[in-house]
Amino acid sequence: MSTGARSLVDQIVRTRAELSDALADPDLSADRSRYADVNRRWSHLAEAFTLADSWEDATGRVAEARDLLAEGDGDDDIRSLLDDAERELAELEPRIREALIEPDPDDDRDTLVEIRAAAGGEEAALFARDLLDVYTRYAESRGLKVELMSTSEADAGGLREATIAVKGNGAFAVFKHEAGVHRVQRVPATESQGRIHTSTATVAVLPEVEDVDVTIDRNDVKRDVYRSSGPGGQSVNTTDSAVRLTHLPTGIVVSMQDEKSQLQNFERAMRVLRARLYERAREERAREMSTARKSSIGSGDRSEKVRTYNYPQNRVTDHRVGVTVPLREQVLVGNLTALTDALTAQERQQRLEEQSDGGVTE
Repeated sequence: MSTGARSLVDQIVRTRAELSDALADPDLSADRSRYADVNRRWSHLAEAFTLADSWEDATGRVAEARDLLAEGDGDDDIRSLLDDAERELAELEPRIREALIEPDPDDDRDTLVEIRAAAGGEEAALFARDLLDVYTRYAESRGLKVELMSTSEADAGGLREATIAVKGNGAFAVFKHEAGVHRVQRVPATESQGRIHTSTATVAVLPEVEDVDVTIDRNDVKRDVYRSSGPGGQSVNTTDSAVRLTHLPTGIVVSMQDEKSQLQNFERAMRVLRARLYERAREERAREMSTARKSSIGSGDRSEKVRTYNYPQNRVTDHRVGVTVPLREQVLVGNLTALTDALTAQERQQRLEEQSDGGVTE
């Protein structure tokens, strides 16, 4: 009988008792954040509770059968019962560990995806446009709704930057591993000698949050308005409808200009600002709690190269998991499933290892 499993089951029993007490607290419903957290944890651990009960039952049957055998009862049926119970215990332990993997609490949130052209000039801007198209197709293939929040056009049809909101169950879980530096290798249309150029675009993926998740003091936000502009800086609006928000304590700047209404641009800018502040807090918590997961899955930092799109060889390679898939037949048509599944599996394995070291997460 595994002492590790015994320890896990004991922790599960204690956790169930603690959560039961919390659910019985008449003041719980008045605290929205605590209420949501307690219910989320109970829902997540429901399978672990059931498996722990099964483990306790099998442990009892093992003890009973061994007692009977020790008393000299060598009946083959008793030995068979003992074998069956021990086999059940062996099968239950990994299932219990798996059931205890704590999901990312933000996985079910909607998400904001920010794409920016980086190194490579015009070709980087064209690549940013390609990524926007890929992500839009991928989201729609997963049954998610895409809202174009803002774009900044570049010359030759590219994008300096773009922000989309992806809405639907598990949107953040679907896109969170896209964060980082994406590198493209291809021959630009303007390249007369057929030389391959390397360009990059950065992607930031932020869980979208509500006012109750992030409180922003309006006195901490500087608001500027100006006329929106298109490629090359030409004015595309004769009124000061574009909005720039500066969060003074952190220096975070958010600009919105796509809507004709200043109020609509302001509301969109506030949505992005809340998401960026929330992500900033997430990163601080991750640094405090553990660096192990970030080194495995990737921090999402924009200095980190996560994926290479090689057009001449028609392949896309994710460097975090070493998976390569066809570029044109899969990625460009919005099929990122093989890549995201591999990254999700790696994240789950890392969480399992962390859980094995630390027991039931709090």
